[in-house]
Amino acid sequence: MSNQEIRKVVLAYSGGLDTSVILRWIKDHYGCEVIAYCADVGQGDETDGLERKALATGASRLYIEDLREEFAREFVFPMMRANATYEGYYLLGTSIARPVIARKQVEIALREGADAVAHGATGKGNDQVRFELTFARLGPNLTVIAPWRMAEWPFKGRADMIAYAAEKRIPVPVTAEKPYSMDRNLVHISYEGGVLEDPWREPYNDMFRLTVAPEDAPAAPEYVEVEYAGGDPIAINGAALTPARLIERANQIGGRHGVGRVDLVENRYVGIKSRGVYESPGATILLHGHRAVEQLALDREVMHLRDGLTPRYAEMVYNGHWFAPEREALQALIDETQKNVSGVARLKLFKGGVWIAGRKSPNSLYDPAIASFEEAGGYNQADAEGFIRLGALRLRAQARLEAERRRGK
Repeated sequence: MSNQEIRKVVLAYSGGLDTSVILRWIKDHYGCEVIAYCADVGQGDETDGLERKALATGASRLYIEDLREEFAREFVFPMMRANATYEGYYLLGTSIARPVIARKQVEIALREGADAVAHGATGKGNDQVRFELTFARLGPNLTVIAPWRMAEWPFKGRADMIAYAAEKRIPVPVTAEKPYSMDRNLVHISYEGGVLEDPWREPYNDMFRLTVAPEDAPAAPEYVEVEYAGGDPIAINGAALTPARLIERANQIGGRHGVGRVDLVENRYVGIKSRGVYESPGATILLHGHRAVEQLALDREVMHLRDGLTPRYAEMVYNGHWFAPEREALQALIDETQKNVSGVARLKLFKGGVWIAGRKSPNSLYDPAIASFEEAGGYNQADAEGFIRLGALRLRAQARLEAERRRGK
């Protein structure tokens, strides 16, 4: 599509330097209308004053969409049913936010009759993939404008963009560059870049926003009870809450005990290793609670099957495949496993740690009479001899083969 054919663009807009410059540059470069769109996925007061800023930069209008509840209900909770973590540590807070942001962006573009959607993700990162795969599935006829990948994009770095903002009188604060970049939503805050690009360097302690340093956490542990129904958390300490409010409450509780800090050198989708520092206090609590209830309510083989698929599921989320058919198919299997995962987990929080202190479930498969060391409970211990002999057959055959090889030397 040539410049003349693009008449209206919907831009994912935060109001920072990058997206402010992108807004004005797209308007000038294509000579088109630009509609700014900001999704509230739990980033706090970052949306304050955004409409004035967007209109002053050249946007014809600004959409601010409160997506917190649908983000938690339709994206975060399904992911949590899978206990998804990427490369063993990362609870996928940024990854899972992108598809809900991009979905609403497509809805607005189609409603407005826009020709294109635009984002400010760079060509080195994961977000470009997450946005654009969502666009492909939900708005396949929309043109995607990714300025950082375009040959016409004239800016090499921050200094160029600051000069352009001054020239165009774009209302952005021109301050010294932060020593790292930050992204916040309901699930976490992520930090990367700048001083964090040295993987040997410990993060600044005053960098963290959601959690106190574990060594500064209270000297006494706190117990918290999380109730689950069908695999989803529904209440904390007996108080029923909406999905977004529940995550916010879990963040508050975990944050004051320094729970959920992660420092990871991860493998990006584009093939680059990148260091990310994350704080996810609420998600960490909810993961441990979910695991605790599953220990009672999930059949062994079902749990092991699901756990074997969890790394693959996490990769799908990380790589932007939320709306891909393989993730949807796997989600159906995961949701089937969660039908009986109801109950209460009691967790102990202390100095950055989370421990399971108790669990109960109306669907518990745990039978203390059978499990007890004090009584047989209907279990005939002699029955174990048969399956052990059968399991040992292949090992005995291997031992005989090895013995024959040794004799033949």
